[in-house]
Amino acid sequence: MRRSLVFVLAVACGLTVANLYYSQPLLDLIAGSFHVSQGAATVVVTLTQIGYAAGLLFLLPLGDLVENRKLTTRMLAGTALALLLAALSPAYSIFLIVSVLVGVTSVVAQILVPLAAHLAPPEQRGALVGKVMSGLLLGILLARTFSSLVAEVWGWRAIYFISAGLMVVLALVLRRMLPVRPADHTAGYGSLLRSVGTLVREEPALRRRALSQATMFGAFTAFWTAIGYELIDEHGFSQGAIAVFALIGAGGALAAPVAGKLADRGHGKAASGGALLLAALMLVLAAVGHGSVIVLALAGILLDFAVQAHQVMSQHEIYALRENARARINTVFMTTVFSGGAIASALTGALHNRYGWTGACVLGATLALIGLAVWATGLRSTRHPAAAQA
Repeated sequence: MRRSLVFVLAVACGLTVANLYYSQPLLDLIAGSFHVSQGAATVVVTLTQIGYAAGLLFLLPLGDLVENRKLTTRMLAGTALALLLAALSPAYSIFLIVSVLVGVTSVVAQILVPLAAHLAPPEQRGALVGKVMSGLLLGILLARTFSSLVAEVWGWRAIYFISAGLMVVLALVLRRMLPVRPADHTAGYGSLLRSVGTLVREEPALRRRALSQATMFGAFTAFWTAIGYELIDEHGFSQGAIAVFALIGAGGALAAPVAGKLADRGHGKAASGGALLLAALMLVLAAVGHGSVIVLALAGILLDFAVQAHQVMSQHEIYALRENARARINTVFMTTVFSGGAIASALTGALHNRYGWTGACVLGATLALIGLAVWATGLRSTRHPAAAQA
């Protein structure tokens, strides 16, 4: 792959996945605009995530059935239309419906990641996928800050207009730059979905990697869901200061290319265990050292580094399982990961309400340690091949 294509794929992943997070810091403005309560406004986030989950399950497998350039550009056009409708929504009910569509179509990012694995030379696959994933992570981490700044100047609807325009530009650029890649699966959509279940049954490495990354993403979610409350209550941060603090997580994007190179050199399994342990330790550090903003920032940077590194190394392994089913493999992987984050988000709210910041950190550390245990079972399976079919 040309460097320019790697860069464009990274940018495309970041800009499309950012659509899931733009609304989060704008809920108070959205509530005021539609004259609904703050509690009612949080439904926007929930429905966007539900739409994304549906897209992962039902649209992402199409990456193995439909020619990828055509699929990507058409879905980006759909995303642009959904964002434009969100910006123009005259009523809250319409805005909620459109939010689901924004989530559904934003799975373009998860189509592009396995496509990058297809286009990369085998000996460079980990490094190149890592670079593309760094763009995706930056999109997640910077979306909230960007939408806050845009809303402060032009109002909350502006970010939807801007993103709609960006999706159109991306569609045109990717149509020009992506090579034509014929579909791997030709038996039809129903057969395609059934084969997803077959992959779950027949690939123990996929099950382990998906589950361990789900626990890592759950730990990540626990930290970033509760950190705003801790910064306000313990350190007196304003919303603007919280937005600036969130930028420190962008340092975790540096993990992606490093992790990819480690995986290319055959160190992915061992380094994955180190990433899981690092995540658990950082959440313990965040609980113990919560009185210091510097400690919290350090914990956030290294936690994001660990989560991102583990994901890249996981994808390096699972994409090598079946080259003709990478989109469906990514469906299993990302749906599991997303579910772990959703469950962790719900648990974080309950535990933080009762036990405060410490409860959220204990949850995150526990999830990372569960992932470490899953990783250890993978090592035993490698040493005892007969157990690998379990």
